[in-house]
Amino acid sequence: MKKKKLTTLEPSTPQIFTFRSAKSNSNIETDSPGSTKPSRRAFIGGVTAGVVAIGSLSAPSGVRAQEPDFEPQSDIGPLNGKKRSKKAFNLRVEAAQVERNLPIPDHQTNGDEDRYANKIGNFSKGLPHNALGEVNIAAYNSLINALTTGSPAAFEAIQLGQGNKLTNPQAGLAFDMQGADAHVLVQKPAPAFSSAENAGEIVENYWMALTRDIHFSQFDSDPIAQAAAADLSRMSDFRGPKEGGNVTTGTLFRGNAPGCTVGPYISQFMWLDTPFGAEEVDRQMRTLHSGVDYLTSYSEFLAVQNGGAPTGTAQFDGTQRYIRNGRDLAQWVHIDVLFQAYFNAMLILFDIGAPFDNGNPYKTSHTQIGFGTLGAPYIASLLCAVAKPALKAVWYQKWFVHRRLRPEEFAGRIHNRVSGAASYPIHTDVLNSPVLGNVHSSFGTYLLPMAYPEGCPTHPAYGAGHATVAGACVTVLKAFFDESFVIPDPVVASLDGLSLEEHTGDQLTVGGELNKLAANVAIGRNIAGVHWRSDATESLKLGEEVAIRFLRDEKACFNETFNGYSLTKFDGTTVTV
Repeated sequence: MKKKKLTTLEPSTPQIFTFRSAKSNSNIETDSPGSTKPSRRAFIGGVTAGVVAIGSLSAPSGVRAQEPDFEPQSDIGPLNGKKRSKKAFNLRVEAAQVERNLPIPDHQTNGDEDRYANKIGNFSKGLPHNALGEVNIAAYNSLINALTTGSPAAFEAIQLGQGNKLTNPQAGLAFDMQGADAHVLVQKPAPAFSSAENAGEIVENYWMALTRDIHFSQFDSDPIAQAAAADLSRMSDFRGPKEGGNVTTGTLFRGNAPGCTVGPYISQFMWLDTPFGAEEVDRQMRTLHSGVDYLTSYSEFLAVQNGGAPTGTAQFDGTQRYIRNGRDLAQWVHIDVLFQAYFNAMLILFDIGAPFDNGNPYKTSHTQIGFGTLGAPYIASLLCAVAKPALKAVWYQKWFVHRRLRPEEFAGRIHNRVSGAASYPIHTDVLNSPVLGNVHSSFGTYLLPMAYPEGCPTHPAYGAGHATVAGACVTVLKAFFDESFVIPDPVVASLDGLSLEEHTGDQLTVGGELNKLAANVAIGRNIAGVHWRSDATESLKLGEEVAIRFLRDEKACFNETFNGYSLTKFDGTTVTV
């Protein structure tokens, strides 16, 4: 496919930078590359120096040179000095008071930690385990003690297994100075260990693993994808998208938000060439070899649960490709930068001329454009800014509320249950699924084949960090751009992933493709085997709420007058921020 000509983000936006004059060695500011304008300080200093120099040449001997007849101008504006300071103080107090007056939520768990004395329903990777993969209770209690007391010393006293460290539990105790405090945001209880919902989710994880190398566009004709859709349709409480009450190859492994089941599986924002300043980024990626999965040996699985290093190493494809299947997507979300996908989306939105949301006052201004507020640089900074409280919020849910086990760990329970080593209360929807036989015939165990050599990270499953950040950042983009704008010239990856081809079919809108982008990132982690469906869907909502509260605080700080941003939430309802 022919590449598009690289265009700038906003040609009319002034670029501000500084340089030094070779003659005067003074700092000069310029509003655009074609014009120079001395800064006020440099201008005053230069004028003063010039007057003194001229006076010294022309004044008669013994006569004092005339002093400048003006004083440097002070700052101007509606509020200055103490009045501005008082206003800033009041803004912070009022924002804090609003948050303080909100109801304090009750954080409910699924009850598994109290229900099972051996903690089989909770995350414990990195701690010591017995031969069944059941955690050492003293070690687990040392973790609970640290979480309960919040003492840094207690965190250092957690009893680890073979040395692999836990990932940042203290982040869940950090405060934030803007938006909601992490502890007042709520996620509903995760599906319980023995529930039908949990069964449907692990069956989906198994099918995701078996279909990693199938091009998403080939699901309709592939027998494994067809078997996956049929099996998930038989689940008694599977909550993925359906058509006519059934999972189809067209809804398989997709998100539930509006737009996620329209057009190609992969969002346009993960395929289109991306202008990055004066550079252009081709979206082909370094991916993994097909057919290589990890932690399917029980001995390696158990060693990794105990905090040992994996024995396998990543096997990379020697050719870079556009994302075309689950393995590619799983690898993309393995090593991505926190807000990378959404920053790319923002750059693409500017490049294709996507209009701002109608609530943006600069969309109709006759004399101004946005920049430091409500303009391109401001939007870019928000994607980074909102990701930070999103992480704090979800890390609180992970460690201090739910402590849900990973699919990797649950599959270990299934293996021991089916092989007769233990009698865990696994729902019959799992035990009767043909996917277990397919996995066993391919790998010799009932463990979940993992996309990464190390398996899942060393922090609990629920909520999901990637999904929470996705929810927050996509919400910001939906707030600033017109969601109804139709994306021009949509594409789809070729079967070999070496090129992009024209997509024909349904029109793809900004809002739908942003929802799809969030789902790609969140569910891509499920395809890797490290998260569950509810981790994705519920954490997108958590990130959305983080962003809405963050944007409300931001709006209170502006001088501009506007009614706020309208956006469509992941559940399809609209809200004005």
